[in-house]
Amino acid sequence: MGLFDDLSRFLENRLEEFLRSNPHLELEALLEQLREQEEDTLKLIADLQVQEKRSQEEILSTAQEIQRWHIRIQKAKNASREDLAAAAGEREAALLREGNQRWGQMQGLKERIQQSQELLQKIQQRRQEVQAKAAEAQTARAKAQTQQRFETVGWSNQTSSYSSSFDDLEDKFRSWETQDELEQMKRNLQK
Repeated sequence: MGLFDDLSRFLENRLEEFLRSNPHLELEALLEQLREQEEDTLKLIADLQVQEKRSQEEILSTAQEIQRWHIRIQKAKNASREDLAAAAGEREAALLREGNQRWGQMQGLKERIQQSQELLQKIQQRRQEVQAKAAEAQTARAKAQTQQRFETVGWSNQTSSYSSSFDDLEDKFRSWETQDELEQMKRNLQK
């Protein structure tokens, strides 16, 4: 397993180095990660909302059962059937405990939904910030590439101006060298 861990660490380090040397790709990777987090959070909110709806339906059903047993308690008391009234009272108390427990679960779901929605807003805000940075980086990169092209074009233009001035210099040297050779020939002839 040590070899795989070492390889994994090596690859992670290489990836980090590559992303550091290519910041626009790092921003793209961060944007993708934020998109995935946003998608996961939206799924979580949807799941929690389904659970909340189910919980509300269970609470409503329990409340109807409590009401039914409450009516039965009254009927049993009116008929002087204390044995049935006591058993119905125990059933009603058990249903009340169950209802309270479900109510607490539903409140927990509501809190989780609220927290997930806050998280979603933070993720979306962060994503907008990263998108703005990515746009700035892309603009800067495009500007740098344009500047580099201008410098390259400027270099080639300067080369041509240098080559034309080089041609002038070449002509001057040839003329001077020719003059020098003529002078040398004249001196040699006079000897």
